[in-house]
Amino acid sequence: MSGKTLLFGVTALATALAGEATANTTAHLHHGSLPHISNEIDEKDPPLLVEVAYTGEAMANVSGGASRGTEYLDNLDVVLEADMERLIGLPATQLHVYGLYNNGASISAHVGDSFATSNIEADSRHRFRLYEAWVQHQITPSLSLKAGLYDLNSEFDALETSGLFVGSAHGIGVDISQTGQNGPSIFPVTSLAVRVEKQLTSGVKLRAAVLDGVPGNPDRPGRTTIRFNRGDGLLTIGEVELPLEEGRVLLGHWRYTGRFDRFSGGMARGNAGTYLRGEKRISKWQDTRVDAFARLGTAPGKFNMFDRFVSAGLKVTGVFDSPSDEAGVAIASARTSRHYRDTTFADKTETVVELSYRREVLSFLSVQPSLQVVFNPGADPGLRTAIVPGIRTELSFQF
Repeated sequence: MSGKTLLFGVTALATALAGEATANTTAHLHHGSLPHISNEIDEKDPPLLVEVAYTGEAMANVSGGASRGTEYLDNLDVVLEADMERLIGLPATQLHVYGLYNNGASISAHVGDSFATSNIEADSRHRFRLYEAWVQHQITPSLSLKAGLYDLNSEFDALETSGLFVGSAHGIGVDISQTGQNGPSIFPVTSLAVRVEKQLTSGVKLRAAVLDGVPGNPDRPGRTTIRFNRGDGLLTIGEVELPLEEGRVLLGHWRYTGRFDRFSGGMARGNAGTYLRGEKRISKWQDTRVDAFARLGTAPGKFNMFDRFVSAGLKVTGVFDSPSDEAGVAIASARTSRHYRDTTFADKTETVVELSYRREVLSFLSVQPSLQVVFNPGADPGLRTAIVPGIRTELSFQF
C-alpha cells in the first residue's frame, strides 16, 4: 500500500467518522522528534481513550545536497490510554500503549544531512510496531513513577514552542540523538525504562530515568525488540524544569554506562553530556502571540561526530484570521568534533534554517508547508547547500 493511497483512505475514513470522533488539537506536539498526540488522560475524558494521528509529508531536494529527488513520507500513530482506577479500581494508575506505522522513506538520502530533514523519517519500512507500552502510578499528588517501553523525549528535552518545526533538529537535540549504538530511546526505536518525576511546591519539576543503553536490535531496525545483552550498559538522564512567567527552562544531563569506540582507537567509558533549553512568550496582542526558544548542548567529541549543538527560533500564533495558525523560523547548528575532523576531514559545522507555517483547515485536519535550507549537509565539503521545500498534512482523532 502506497503512502498516497493510505493518505486518501485515512482522509475518507476521517470524514466519515467526523461526527463520532473528537478532534485532537494536540496532534502536532512532539514525541521524540515527531509531532504526536498527548499521553495524559484528562478527568473529562472517558476512562478508555483511543487516539489516532496520521502524518503525510511530500518533500523534495531541489538544489544541492547529495542528489535531487522527491519523497513521500508518512507515519501513523495509534494510542490507547486507560485510566485503570476508573476501569478496574487500581488507584492513580494509567496504562499507555502506542503503536506506530512508518513507510520508511528518506528525504535525507537526497539531502545528505546528518540531522534528518523530516522528523517522521525512520528506517522501519512498511511495518506496524509497538512503540511505547508503559504504566504510570501517581504515588502522591506530586510524585509519579513510570515503567515500560518508553520514549525519553516524550518528557525529557521537550518544548512545545519548537514542536511546530518539521526538521528533527528541533526535537531532541542532535548532541543526544546522535549517541548510542542504536540511538537513545527515541523515535523510531525505544527501550525499557523506569522514570520518576517529583514536582516541588515552588513549581520546579525534577525528573530522572534509567533506560536500556541499546534500544531494539540494530541489525533489525524495523522490529520491536526487547533484549538485554552483555555490554549494552544503561542510559541515565536527569532534568530540572524551572518555571518562568509564560515559559520554562530545562537543565539536563545524560550518561551512558557502557563503553564506546573512540575515533582515535580503542574503547572507553564517559559518553555523557549536558543541555540547557528554554522557551518564553515574548509578546502578545489580541489573538496573536510570539514565543521564542533556544537550546545549547554538549557531547564528548572523542566518541561523537558533533560536540556542540545550538538552536533557536521564533513562533507566531494567530498569524492571520485564525487564532490557531502558527508560523515560525528556526535555526540549528552543530559543530563537528576535532577527533571526527581528524579522521574524516569534515567541515566544521552543519547548519539548517527552517521556515514553517501550520494551518488548521478543519478541527481534525491541518496543512503545513515548510522550507529548509541546509548548509554543509553532513558536514561534507563535497556537498553544496541543499534547498528542501515540503508540505505536511496531519489528521488526528480521539475516540
